[in-house]
Amino acid sequence: MKTTNPKVEALLSKTEWQEERKKLRAMLLECGLSEDVKWGKLCYSYQAGNVALIFGLKSYCALGFFKGSLLNDPERLLVAPGEHSQAMRQIRFTQLREIHEQAATIKAYLQEAIELEEAGAKVDFSEKHELSYPVELQSALERHPELKVAFEALTPGRKRGYILHFSSAKQSSTRSSRIEKCLPGILAGKGLNGR
Repeated sequence: MKTTNPKVEALLSKTEWQEERKKLRAMLLECGLSEDVKWGKLCYSYQAGNVALIFGLKSYCALGFFKGSLLNDPERLLVAPGEHSQAMRQIRFTQLREIHEQAATIKAYLQEAIELEEAGAKVDFSEKHELSYPVELQSALERHPELKVAFEALTPGRKRGYILHFSSAKQSSTRSSRIEKCLPGILAGKGLNGR
């Protein structure tokens, strides 16, 4: 399989998870998906809609489905990449053998993902917008009007990142400390990781 996209070539030439990437890539291309590199990962789309990603981490290689939460999962293979993931689901592999053994199931999941994209299916992200502000944040916003203006001006994703970060602390003092440390970033209009 020869490609002319240098970004794809660079990812396929990485030694970690190389054979797993190549096998998954062949399956995705067989399904008629378009290939590109987005977010530093092999990304596959159908009619301009993102369907799946292939990527490798330290302990596993994964096939991620953008609308994975909408997929049927009779084999119980799909896992959410994080506690707050609403749409993305992954199938994780630690050996090439697992991909070979599950090939038929992987293809069925891919076909369903493509059908969801064709149908224009959407993931309901309403839960994402229903986050409650921790008391410590509410208090800080009331005490500092400029902070309230800056926080409300953040994108929904940035607000969500901060709220989840603050809320995950078990103690009130830790939540307050986190808010204090994040004040410069919020006032600068940046997200939790400084972007």
